[in-house]
Amino acid sequence: MARASGLAVSALRFYDSAGVLVPAEVDPATGYRRYSESQLLAARLIAGLRRVGMPVAEIARAVAHLPDPPAVRALLDDYQQRLEDGLTDARHELTRLRHLLAPGLNSLEITMTSISLPADALSAALDAVRFAASIDPDLPMINGVLLETRPDSLTLVATDRYRLAVAESAATITGPPTRLVAPLPFIDALRPLLSPGIVTLDLTPATISAQTPSGRLDTSPLDVDFPDHRALTSAAPSADARSIQADAPTLRAAVHAATPIHRDLQGTPYELAILTLDPTGTLLRTADESDWSEDSPTHIAVNREFLLQALAATGPGQLTLELDGPIKPLAVRTPTTYSILMPVRH
Repeated sequence: MARASGLAVSALRFYDSAGVLVPAEVDPATGYRRYSESQLLAARLIAGLRRVGMPVAEIARAVAHLPDPPAVRALLDDYQQRLEDGLTDARHELTRLRHLLAPGLNSLEITMTSISLPADALSAALDAVRFAASIDPDLPMINGVLLETRPDSLTLVATDRYRLAVAESAATITGPPTRLVAPLPFIDALRPLLSPGIVTLDLTPATISAQTPSGRLDTSPLDVDFPDHRALTSAAPSADARSIQADAPTLRAAVHAATPIHRDLQGTPYELAILTLDPTGTLLRTADESDWSEDSPTHIAVNREFLLQALAATGPGQLTLELDGPIKPLAVRTPTTYSILMPVRH
């Protein structure tokens, strides 16, 4: 099997111990592992996925889905996309660092990045993330909104540790890639200035300037190291993860109508909302505390106010909710935005 699959004997032992590729027979006297011919495809799949760095848990999912080739192809496509996104991010960061180290760093002509986009697009992006920004003075690294450029888009990110919101908007970018944190007073002052027209943001390591149809606004970026939001959202889903389509206004109404569950965090009261799937596994519904108590693994509880704010930020259309058990974050997605909410354990 080692020769035919490309897996070393030590690798075969490892995947046996991990339960990914268990031999058809093991000689009790010698410990020699024998594999059936039908296991060769699985072994070759493992060898290939190992070479491209896929984590063991995801390899196990791919092997388990071998009877369903379209499902395996979907897993491969998802992993490839994550690799490509990671490579894009790495190139982006390395380019930024090259500019940082370039001669003439003190020249604004070299270090300035200009971003132009419609005011309504920037308004929508700000509205999609502002609710998640932290105002805790003990956490200065997240007391703002991250502005991050890609070759043809602007990404905005905000978090308060209990939730995270991301919005992306197409934009015209000139200058080097940049990653700056705008202080919340600037964000809140900018929003009313976004009347119809084009907005230009000029970013340097020392300044953030916004030229809007209603006037100009300037500030200095926060001197902080904003958390890497991709590290929080790039984890592979489990085999039980579900993506459910929902109508945002309908779901908001259901959450409003559900009886809230009262909790306390370090002396601060708050309310919970509990979500679960219907028996078909295709429709999302709210649940009460007794349902949660009887079957907590199939339910997810989140801060009710945070959920309502995340749903309101998506606007009136369709959205996708991603559920992956009671202890993993709940994701709320639209084509250009997403937010994640940390769950509350039973």
